[in-house]
Amino acid sequence: MTVMRTATAVAQHGRPTVRHAIAVGRWQRPARGVVVDHNAPLTPHELDLVRLHVCAPGAALAGLSALRQHGFEGFDARHTDVVQPEGARRPPKNDPGLRPHWSTELSDLDVHPLLEPRRTRPARSVVDAAAWTTTDRHTVAIVLAAFQQGLLAERTMRDALSRRGPIRRRALIRESILDAGGGIASLPERDLDEIWRTAGLPAPSRQRRVEAPDGHYYLDAGWDEWDVAAQVHGVPHVDVQQWSDDLDRANEVVITGPRLVAFTSYSTRHEQARVADQLTRLLRSAGWAGRFRGRS
Repeated sequence: MTVMRTATAVAQHGRPTVRHAIAVGRWQRPARGVVVDHNAPLTPHELDLVRLHVCAPGAALAGLSALRQHGFEGFDARHTDVVQPEGARRPPKNDPGLRPHWSTELSDLDVHPLLEPRRTRPARSVVDAAAWTTTDRHTVAIVLAAFQQGLLAERTMRDALSRRGPIRRRALIRESILDAGGGIASLPERDLDEIWRTAGLPAPSRQRRVEAPDGHYYLDAGWDEWDVAAQVHGVPHVDVQQWSDDLDRANEVVITGPRLVAFTSYSTRHEQARVADQLTRLLRSAGWAGRFRGRS
C-alpha cells in the first residue's frame, strides 16, 4: 500500500514512525489526512487515491476515474471524479484536479462493495461519465466505447440509467445504449431521406451496388449521374480484423467506384445540417448545379 489515510498509517506503523518518515522526507503528505509511503512523484493512479481519501467517508471514484480502474481505455482525463453521499462536506478546494459530485444512490447496486479502491460499477460509471461530458459527441463515444470494450451489457446499462435522478443528456445516453445494442429505431435510409429532401438535393438511387474483389455489397445512397455515394455507419466494429476489412472495402469503392463520403448514425440523427452541407458540396464538386436551400 502506497497511499493511505493518516489514521490507517498510524494504526499500522505507529504515530512516531509516521511522523519521522515524513519529517526526514522518506514519506510524503500530499494532502491533509493522507500520506504516501515513498517520496517519488505520484502516478495518476496514486493521485486518484489521494483525491478519494480527502473526500468524505463513503465516497467512491466515479465516471472516467472509476472506469480507468475497470480497464477502460481511450478516454484519459487529467482530473479525478469522486462521488460523495448527498449532504457530505465539500472537500478542500486547493486541488483543481479533484471534481466532486454528490448522489443519493450509492448502494451496492452502483458501488462495488469489495473492490479497492472504492469505485462505482462499470454501468453506473459509464452513465455518469456520459452525463458529465461537455459535448454530445463525447457522450455517444463513451457509451459506445464501453460496449465495444466489453465492460457491460445493455440490460445493466438500462438498469443503471433508470436508478439515476435528473442528469444531463439522459435521452442521448438512452439512445446510445439502444444504438450499441442494435435496437435503434431510426434507420440510416430514413435519416438520409430527411436530409436530402430538406436540403433540396436530388434524390439518390437506393442501395447502390458496388463490386469489389471480395464480392459485391451495397451503399446506403448513391447519385449515379454524378458518380458519388454516401454510407452511414452505426456502432464501430469491435473486431480489429472486421474494421480493417471495412477500410479495405471503402478504399475499393473510391478506387473502382463512386467518390464516397461516410457519416455516423449519430451525425445523421443529430447533425443533419452539417451532413447536408457536406453532401451538397460533394455533389457540387462532382458537377451538380442545383441550389442548396438549407434547413428552415
